[in-house]
Amino acid sequence: MQDISAFIITFNEERHIRRAIENAKKYAKEVFVLDSYSTDRTCEIAESLGAHVYKRKFTYHADQLNWGLRNIPFHTEWIWRQDADEYLTDELIEEIEQRLPHVGKDVNAFTAPCLRKFMGRYIKHGIVPLVLLRLFRKGHAQWEDKKMDEHIYVTDGTIGSLNHAFFDDSLMTLTEWTNKHNAYATKEAVDLLCTEYGLHEGESVVNSGAHSMAVRRKKLKYIKLPLFWRAFAFFVYRYFFRLGFLDGKEGFLWHFLQGFWYRALADAKVFELKKRMGYDEEKIKEYLRETYLTDHTGGG
Repeated sequence: MQDISAFIITFNEERHIRRAIENAKKYAKEVFVLDSYSTDRTCEIAESLGAHVYKRKFTYHADQLNWGLRNIPFHTEWIWRQDADEYLTDELIEEIEQRLPHVGKDVNAFTAPCLRKFMGRYIKHGIVPLVLLRLFRKGHAQWEDKKMDEHIYVTDGTIGSLNHAFFDDSLMTLTEWTNKHNAYATKEAVDLLCTEYGLHEGESVVNSGAHSMAVRRKKLKYIKLPLFWRAFAFFVYRYFFRLGFLDGKEGFLWHFLQGFWYRALADAKVFELKKRMGYDEEKIKEYLRETYLTDHTGGG
C-alpha cells in the first residue's frame, strides 16, 4: 500500500459511504471524511469503519475542499480525492501501486478516467470518459476558489496520467437524482450566464490537466449556440452519432436525462432570468454578483 490518504466530503451519504470507505481502504493508509452535518447515519457508519470524521457547515464545494486541505491532518505524501458515490477499480489500484514508487519528483499529480454507471448499468457508449485530476501530492494542489465549475489544479510541477479508471456509480433513486440535478441546473445556468457576460474574466488559467482545459474550451463554444437547440443537438450527437442507444433502456434514460433534460433545464433557467430582468444585461450582472458571486458565508 502506497503513502496515500483518501479524502471524502459527505452529506447524507449513508447508502454510499460504506462502499466508498471499504474501497478506499484498499489503496489508502488513512481515510478522512469531511461531513456537512449529515442527518442520517453517514458519520456513524464512517467512524465504525475506522475513518477519521471531521464536520463543517457546507458553504460551496471549493471552499469546503480547500478548508479540508488546510485543516485536516493528512500524514501521507499523497491524497486521493474521492466522492462518496465513487470507487476505484482493482486495476487502477494495482496501477497506482506499481507506478507511484517510481514517479519523478517533478510529478505532483495524476489524472484518471472516470467511467459512469447509471441505474446499475455501465454506460459504455455515447460519452467520452471524463479524465479528472484526483491524486496529488499534499501541499502541491488546491481547488479554484469559485462558487461553481471549480477545478483542482497543481500549484507547481507536472501532471501524470493513469490509464485505468474509477467509477461514478450513484445508488440514488430517479426522484433523488432529478432533484439533485435540478439544483445542479441552477449552478449550470449561473455559470453559463457568467461566462456569457464575462463575469469570469480575470480568473487565471490553471493547470488542471489537458482534458479539463479541453472541456472548458468546448463549453465556450457550446455557450454561443442557441438556447434549447444546443441541448437537443447534444442529446442527438451522444445518443445517435456516438451510439448511446446501444446501452439499452438505462442508456436512453441517461442520455435523455443527463444529456438533454438537465441541459434544457439549465437553458430554461437562463431564459427565465433574462426575461424576468427585462433582458437588461446590467441588471442581470448585478443580480448574479449579489446572489451567486458574493461570499455571504463570512469565511471560515
